[in-house]
Amino acid sequence: MKKTAKTGTNLTTAKHLLEQGKIVAIPTETVYGLAANGLNTDSVAEIFRIKKRPSFDPLILHTYSFDCLTNFVTSIPEQARLLAETFWPGPLTLVLPKKDIVPDLVTSGLDRVAVRVPNHPLTLQLLRSLSFPLAAPSANPFGYISPTRAQHVADQLGDDIEYILDGGPCDIGVESTIVGWEDGNAIILRVGGLSVEAIEKVIGKVQVQAVSSSTPAAPGMLKSHYAPGIPMVAGNIDDLLQEHTGKKIAVLSFQKAYPQVYKNVILSENHSTIEAAKYLFSAMRELDQCGAEIILTEFVPEEGLGKAINDRLRRASF
Repeated sequence: MKKTAKTGTNLTTAKHLLEQGKIVAIPTETVYGLAANGLNTDSVAEIFRIKKRPSFDPLILHTYSFDCLTNFVTSIPEQARLLAETFWPGPLTLVLPKKDIVPDLVTSGLDRVAVRVPNHPLTLQLLRSLSFPLAAPSANPFGYISPTRAQHVADQLGDDIEYILDGGPCDIGVESTIVGWEDGNAIILRVGGLSVEAIEKVIGKVQVQAVSSSTPAAPGMLKSHYAPGIPMVAGNIDDLLQEHTGKKIAVLSFQKAYPQVYKNVILSENHSTIEAAKYLFSAMRELDQCGAEIILTEFVPEEGLGKAINDRLRRASF
């Protein structure tokens, strides 16, 4: 008989499954994660199998406090400490030199590991109850739209896992911002749920690295990612509508309504990149399932979380 994941809020169930080496979907403030014992190579390998994720794309370790970092990393730059003190728990991931206790499969053979403290009460409580960190990429098939609700996980991976810890809708809705250091200089390896501006207020000007298409230095840097099943094209929506006349068109717009198309989802009538980020993946998923032939979308202002939204749109489009 085909199994289907149970969904609930039972932390004891989630804890016991994880201690047995099983995979559990967990909520965070960014997106839902597919979690396993991050120090158990067999469990981590199961994450890659379920997601159909290439093994050269590293994972993030999740823990419950800054003090836990010394269990997994060999050194912590002063800037990393400042960022952690300011933004943890929160949508910030730090890439730091790893200890041997961290399996190479987690880091894709790199000598650095990505770590963060998620800002979700259920998951923080779960992490405190465990004797190991959780490796947890987004709980979706590799390359597809990230899940921001428990039901999204059930729809996509419910037949492959045993339990989904339901923490409600994700507050932020895009993945964490990843910061690493090269020659003592901070570099944003992936824009995400913490704005560049907020980071620069704490540690000064930082370089933002372009997306990598292979051998990524941090999680979530592959060029093609977060994509719906039907084609999505980004640009000037009015121009794109002219180019695709005669098709059953869905539009994902920032603020403007397009009542003439088959389906239109507006991310933020209030012109808020925070609101737009929260609903981005849910909107993409809704349009992917609406029966349209193509999704047309546009980039949002490059302010606040706009950089993260545009990054996801670029990688979901062609």
